[in-house]
Amino acid sequence: MAGIPYNRDIVTLDFLGNLQRTHMCGVLRADDDGNDVVLMGWVNRRRDHGNLIFLDVRDRTGIMQVVLDKEVSAEAHAKGETARNEFVVAVKGKVRRRDAGLENPNMETGAIEVVAHELLLLNESKTPPFSPADDAIQNEEVRLKYRYLDLRRTEMQHNFALRSRVAMAIRNYLVEQGFLEIETPFMTRSTPEGARDYLVPSRVHPGTFYALPQSPQIFKQILMISGFDRYFQIARCFRDEDLRADRQPEFTQIDLEMTFPRQETVFRTVEGFLTAAFRTAGIELKAPFIQMTYDDAIRSYGIDKPDMRLPAMVSLTDELTPELRVSLKIEPELPVLGFLIPKAGGMSSTERKKLLSEVRGEFGDSGLDLLDTERLKTNATFAPLADVIEMKLAATAEDLVVVVTPKLGTPAKWNFDPQWIYKRVGGLRLQLAHKFAEKHGLFTKTGTEADYKFLWVTDFPMYEWNEETKTWDAAHHPFTSPHEEDIKSGRLVNDKGAVRALAYDIVLNGTELGSGSIRIHRQDVQAEIFRSLGMTDAEAKERFGFFLDALEYGTPPHGGIALGLDRIVMILAGATSLREVIAFPKTAKAIDLMVDAPSEPTEQQMKELHLRTVVRN
Repeated sequence: MAGIPYNRDIVTLDFLGNLQRTHMCGVLRADDDGNDVVLMGWVNRRRDHGNLIFLDVRDRTGIMQVVLDKEVSAEAHAKGETARNEFVVAVKGKVRRRDAGLENPNMETGAIEVVAHELLLLNESKTPPFSPADDAIQNEEVRLKYRYLDLRRTEMQHNFALRSRVAMAIRNYLVEQGFLEIETPFMTRSTPEGARDYLVPSRVHPGTFYALPQSPQIFKQILMISGFDRYFQIARCFRDEDLRADRQPEFTQIDLEMTFPRQETVFRTVEGFLTAAFRTAGIELKAPFIQMTYDDAIRSYGIDKPDMRLPAMVSLTDELTPELRVSLKIEPELPVLGFLIPKAGGMSSTERKKLLSEVRGEFGDSGLDLLDTERLKTNATFAPLADVIEMKLAATAEDLVVVVTPKLGTPAKWNFDPQWIYKRVGGLRLQLAHKFAEKHGLFTKTGTEADYKFLWVTDFPMYEWNEETKTWDAAHHPFTSPHEEDIKSGRLVNDKGAVRALAYDIVLNGTELGSGSIRIHRQDVQAEIFRSLGMTDAEAKERFGFFLDALEYGTPPHGGIALGLDRIVMILAGATSLREVIAFPKTAKAIDLMVDAPSEPTEQQMKELHLRTVVRN
């Protein structure tokens, strides 16, 4: 039998003798000048200048330039000639200041270098499909296939160091506030959470399945019934749904619950741990955060997760008199809304006409149109109106002013939803903001608290109408408590569309970070909510019998929230995709390219699980 090919230059840790790493590569500074050090890491780059070879040696803390001088150590220099990118090396040498004019201001260690007296090659590397030394790699599929190389990149190392600090800060804060960290099961039963479950077949009980948790919702409520008072966990959750940049099939959430809370109690707790988390990234937040009801958010921003970095929409309904509406062919009964996009004005007339044409084309037959304030100014009759509009919007010459009007006859074209216009105009507001964002620096980071606009959105609708099934569905989840007055008034039965939930979202820069609510703690109310969702008492008993039983044994009022840890870190890291802050993510098709998952089971596995595959046309 052939032996393992032996490279005499490659050594194992067994052959290092007393050589032990003294410092990480990125921690040395000018004050270490003259110190003897031992560094270990990967060759980031190699530069050969004859008698001098320079190796940039990298570990997770940073990069150190190592000098292999033939006159100092011919043996180390000779090994340096064989070293290549991504070889693993150990360096024994002395720190020295770089000569004047040779410092590298772009490296934290750029004022110094290590002159090597000894170089050990600990392992070789094939030529990688891309270099971890590169700042950007365009082909994401290649990055995910060779994720172990991608994760070596400085940007990725930074992201996961940040993630670790954020998670630790949150954990420490909650423990200090009296929360207990308690784990809940991964294998449970299917409950309605708004997405499809991942199912796990049971070998012991043929024909039955566990479900992976979409959230620990019922378990954390049972922990409150169990008397633990304050619970949290940084929980893994699973949802089988279509993916996008800010969604993965498995994700991590900061999950917490507490007994006897008011909404404000939950808010202050979340603000506290977010302040601690953001401090780890050098950002000081100011609490309490702004609060806004769902209805106000829709009227002012057209969306339930407003981006507060942009000015709100403004009603211009009162500014357009009936006479002006007739002249401008505007529907008299519907609202007129205006907004501005900062710094996006100053367009030429040609550019403006092109933009108006594009937007009108996207509106299509929506029943909405744009009122061109620049053209109004050229008409003596309408010029005063243009001035009033700009004054109410507090617009400057640098801003783009947009006024959206309903065309005559719009109500006849629509099964009118009172919030429809607000949502449509709100969508246009965001669309235009992102269109001009890069050119005009609308979301340019300053590295301060001003970059992060938090908002609490409260009083969400309890139900939402499902047009396909013609039924009312739970807008949040069926364990959310309605407002007390909506229970007493009978709206649960008579007017579901008017019922408000004690539900709330925490929003940052237009991204929903998390959702929560005050829960139902009375068995009779919970049973009524299930009935209001079209579930019979027998069905409720079948699906939630254990939970309904638990509610009958002295359940305290309780409430909580869950925030996406991945999304928080993504925003702090300045990333545009969750894949940048999840170590081993899936593609948009829910595939792990590195391990080639999902994969087909063996026949024996299928037999043990009493399963067979049926191919459907």
